[in-house]
Formats: sequence, structure tokens, C-alpha cells
Amino acid sequence: MTGPAVGPLDRVAPRYGGGSLADVLPSALALLGVPGAADLLDLTPRLAGVRRVAVLLVDGLGWYQIPTAAPYAPTLAGLAATVGVPLTAGFPSTTPTSLVSLGTGTPSGAHGVLGFTVRVPGTDRVLNHVDWAGDPEPFAWQPVPTWYERARAAGVAVTVVSRPEFAGSGLTLAANRGGDYRGAAGADPLAERMLAALAAGPGPTLVSGYHPDLDRHGHLTGVDSAPWRLAAAEVDRLLARLVDGLPPDAALLVTADHGQLNVPDGHRIDLDTDPRLRAGVRVVAGEPRVRYLHVEPGATADVVAAWSAVLDGAARVLTREEAVATGWFGPVPEAHLGRIGDVMVVCRDTYAVVATRSEPPMASRLVAYHGADTAAEMTIPLLVVRG
Repeated sequence: MTGPAVGPLDRVAPRYGGGSLADVLPSALALLGVPGAADLLDLTPRLAGVRRVAVLLVDGLGWYQIPTAAPYAPTLAGLAATVGVPLTAGFPSTTPTSLVSLGTGTPSGAHGVLGFTVRVPGTDRVLNHVDWAGDPEPFAWQPVPTWYERARAAGVAVTVVSRPEFAGSGLTLAANRGGDYRGAAGADPLAERMLAALAAGPGPTLVSGYHPDLDRHGHLTGVDSAPWRLAAAEVDRLLARLVDGLPPDAALLVTADHGQLNVPDGHRIDLDTDPRLRAGVRVVAGEPRVRYLHVEPGATADVVAAWSAVLDGAARVLTREEAVATGWFGPVPEAHLGRIGDVMVVCRDTYAVVATRSEPPMASRLVAYHGADTAAEMTIPLLVVRG
């Protein structure tokens, strides 16, 4: 297994247009002849003639976590060593943003799902994209057509397999609209239903699957904890079943939405207990590794100065304009700019900015986090297996 020559805490920029998660579906659907789909990842030399493609996204399976998982996931380790290459997530490196980038094939600025939580412009309301029941209306909030819709219009049979409880949610409609939804609670049902959908008909077929448990155990107990190791073993069983069951004219692409890193207690800054961090701030959104601060009129410079002084190198503190200019989000249309804070805080190293009073208590008690632009969070695998 080879990878990028950077350390896990080095900064990594999204490689939109030829090396990112957003390039996976266009590349896969180019194999199936979907109009407008471009093979940005150069899959054709390995997969010419394939008529069925399964794409599995394993939540939290960062490239830098694969060596840690290897003792418990030999199938995963073997695939990474022989048919794996690193990609980048988009930014922020968080699940809602990544799922919509996968589905639309666009950077986050274009689709507008710009974080785990964002402020609804013109209000003081903070939208949690994972707990999104339909307000704002998903087709208006996320206006970009998905590749599932485009594939179906081109005659491809499209199926999305994920947890039953996610059916019909705002995030599912934003990311996965256009696919027939099939619920699967656990690794074995997920493998069974993905393989059944892959083999269901004679024509070109796309099946997308999602498995969340590795990420959940990383958050709750930490990367390389005993529960995380068991979750890695379950991922391995899922991969083995999918590889063994692939039809001869099919391919399996395995990727992830982000990696994770453990945040020690001493690297947690609580914005709710330091009045200097609350001064001039009206609404806080984002997540502990990437914060969006919406400030009172005229307070931007003071908030930047205060946060820069208090965090003292633990994070970069930028204005919205500076953050957009980095290219993290790709081009950001005017309609989406207000979802980014007036001030943006991107944590370095293993620091996090928690909010013990104003956010659900569990959010401050997690062990592992993601969202920022370190290699450990941003670098994800692409494993390419032919039936």
C-alpha cells in the first residue's frame, strides 16, 4: 500500500476534478455510457466492458486508518495494497458534505451542503444536515441534479442501499435522489441487497451502498479502540462478501467520506466557557474541527482578533472571503455564501473547538473527530475490484 508522502497532520487540499470523492460517480458512469459522464479517475483501462458498478462508501474509513485496521481487516488491507489509491474528500471533510459531493459529482460550494451544521441565511436557525426532516426543502437547498438522476434518465438501473431510518430524509433526497431506495440495517443485509440489486437485470446497473458503523465507533470510543477494531472486522466481512459475489461483468468501487483522528482532552477549547470567544458572535455552526461564526454587524475584525489570540496557533481563523479564496469549497455561488460563517475557524493538529452548553452534550464528549484539512481527515481510499 502506497500513499501520499505527507504526514497525517499535514494540510491537504481537495483534488477536485481528478482525484476527489466528487469524481467517483462520473468516472463509474462513464463506464456505463451515461452522457456527460467523464472518466476523471481513469478507470477505463482496468474496467473496460463492465456493465454493472457497485459503489460502497464506508463512513470514516480514511486512508490513514487502513494500516491501523489491517490486523482486523485482512481483506481491506489486501485490497488497499493491490488495487487501492488515495483520493481526497471535499471540504469540510464531514459526512453530509461528502455524501452530497459523491451524489452530485460537485465540490461543496456548488451543492451548498457546506458542513455538518450550517446557519440558514436570514435566520438564526442552525440546520443539522443529519437531522433534516425537509425544511428547508431539499431540492431548493441542494439544487444540483444527482448522478443517480442522470444515470436513470440514461436508462441505467439505479439502486441506493442504506439504513432504513434514512429513507426520505432531507440528506437522502439531497444526496441520493434518483435511486430506488432499499433499507439494510447491518453489514450482512447491506451486502445481500447490494448484490441482489447488482444482478437484478440485464442492462447497465449502478448500485450505491453506505455503511456507517466504523465512523460511529470512532466517534464514541476512538480510532483503534476495541469497538472500533470490531467495526473494522465487520467492514472486512462486508468487503469479502461483495468481492466474492460480484458478477463477472461487474466492478466494485470502495471509498469513504473522510478519515478521523482522536482529540485528547487537553486539546479541546470550549467556546461556551470563554467570554472572549462569545463576544460579537451571534450564531455558531459547523462542528468541532471546523467552526462557522456568524457575527454581529461590524464585529468581524474583532472576532478574528479575539479567536486568533485565544486559540494561539491551534487553528486558522479566516474571514469568509479568505476561506472561499483558498479553494476549499470550489466556486461558491452567491446563494450559498451566507451558509459559510463571517468568520471561519479550521483546527490544526489534534485540536477541537467544542460547545459544552449550546450544543448537545454528546458532541463535546466524542473521542474522534473530523472536518478539517489534515491528511488524516481528508485522504480517503478508492479500491477498484473487477468481478
